[in-house]
Amino acid sequence: MMSPILTLFYFFLFLKIATCGVQNNNFTFNGFGGAKLDLDGIASITPEGLLLLTNATRLMTGHAFHPAPHRFKPPTGETLSFSTTFVFAIISEYSDFSAHGMAFLVSPTVNLSTALPTQYLGMFNSENNCDAANHVLAVELDTIKNPEFADINDNHVGIDVNCLKSVESRPAGYYSGSATDQFESLNLHSGEPMQVWVDFAGGDMQLNVTMSPAQMPKPSRPLLSATVDLSSVVYDQMYVGFSSATGSSNHPSHYVLGWSFMVNGEAESLDYRKLPQLPRSKSKRKPKHIVVWMLPVAIFTFALIVAATVILVVGRRIKYAEVLEDWEQEYGPHRFSYKELYRATDGFKDKELLGVGGFGRVYRGVLPASNIEVAVKRVSHESGQGMKEFVAEIVSIGKLRHRNVAQHLGYCRRKGELLLVYDYMPNGSLDKYLYDQTRPSLDWARRFMIIKGVASGLLYLHEDWEHVVVHRDIKASNVLLDGELNGKLGDFGLARLCQHGSDPRTTRIIGTIGYLAPEGDYHERRVCVRSVPS
Repeated sequence: MMSPILTLFYFFLFLKIATCGVQNNNFTFNGFGGAKLDLDGIASITPEGLLLLTNATRLMTGHAFHPAPHRFKPPTGETLSFSTTFVFAIISEYSDFSAHGMAFLVSPTVNLSTALPTQYLGMFNSENNCDAANHVLAVELDTIKNPEFADINDNHVGIDVNCLKSVESRPAGYYSGSATDQFESLNLHSGEPMQVWVDFAGGDMQLNVTMSPAQMPKPSRPLLSATVDLSSVVYDQMYVGFSSATGSSNHPSHYVLGWSFMVNGEAESLDYRKLPQLPRSKSKRKPKHIVVWMLPVAIFTFALIVAATVILVVGRRIKYAEVLEDWEQEYGPHRFSYKELYRATDGFKDKELLGVGGFGRVYRGVLPASNIEVAVKRVSHESGQGMKEFVAEIVSIGKLRHRNVAQHLGYCRRKGELLLVYDYMPNGSLDKYLYDQTRPSLDWARRFMIIKGVASGLLYLHEDWEHVVVHRDIKASNVLLDGELNGKLGDFGLARLCQHGSDPRTTRIIGTIGYLAPEGDYHERRVCVRSVPS
């Protein structure tokens, strides 16, 4: 039979084994000097014994957890009650600004490395926010209003379960406990220490959050009271701690001065006499100095922006300036804006250059609105007498419709420059095609078809259209080939319109010698003669 002493020994051994690895479910820190916490991010303990979660470093997180997990569920499975209280302070460099805030949280892990240092308070990210797999309970002290989380304002306390869309939230403050039970507001980032109490009753799943200025007795009426079923949220063992994030600007420092926690009981009261002192805030003097140097900077910056805008607008107007006279209004549908042609040709860059002739340079372009390929010819001219008649004839030629006549689409006029827009011919001019060794040679049947096409186009110009069009410069370089090698008459820069049997005059030599009808004069006076190709 086992002796009483041996029985007692085995009893205590069994009790030791049964409780091995289970953390005592209460602790109290009246200051954090010498405390062993699990710190992450930029969280640290200052020489004065303050827990500094985040400082003025941009886009950083800070986490501080009690190093061992605490039992939140006994073997029977029900959720245990817990209670915690802590004193915190948020000190901003500028009193009118703050960052995102901080939170007390109950978490299954101390590893929050995937959390973002922005509006997610260092707890979640855009992917896992509101994910039931988080198993996180938090009480947020939020100092920025985020519409995406349905925040009520930029100074509130909220209860969060797996998500930053709070189950319940209220503006920061406390109830005075007087006869009128008046609500007193608190500014979370005032730099003054405040105390928070979080009490959860496992029996009825009631979670209360209370706050007040530090060293004031706990108000009898909680700021927040909500029914929160934590049975599916908490595991058997969970970690407790704090999280904070600085964001991209206006980043204050988040401090915890003291902290007490207990499972299945009321957290021990903090001893205010032992709490460390906060660093002196300079925020009250800062704004005046900021105004002094920021005002001239703002004025100078505004002046620069206005000047740059004026230069940009004026520069663009000069760049795209056109000449438009009253008599051109009737040709509106045939006129292109210079801006449209500039964009179509990618700014008339050399890579779009198709060729250079005696009357200007020709560029390939794609009209932005219709995605149609065009050829744009830039012709220098001097505005003055005869321009009105020339534009009128260009527009009239644009009305020509024949399969062997290159379609003239319109024009644009600038100071000292005229731009003519034609159908784009993928195979270029006949002369270049004939002498291009990289292209397949034209057999006689194809050459004959091209000649027939040119002749058909000439017949249309001379006989079939309402006016007689005298091209006056028909040669291989002015015969264009489309994608199917059909010949088309192009370059009407020297063409003249006249009525059938009329007698127009010219005062200059026109055309290319050897390409004009031999019966016509070259200058002074011309009859409406026919064009002949060489």
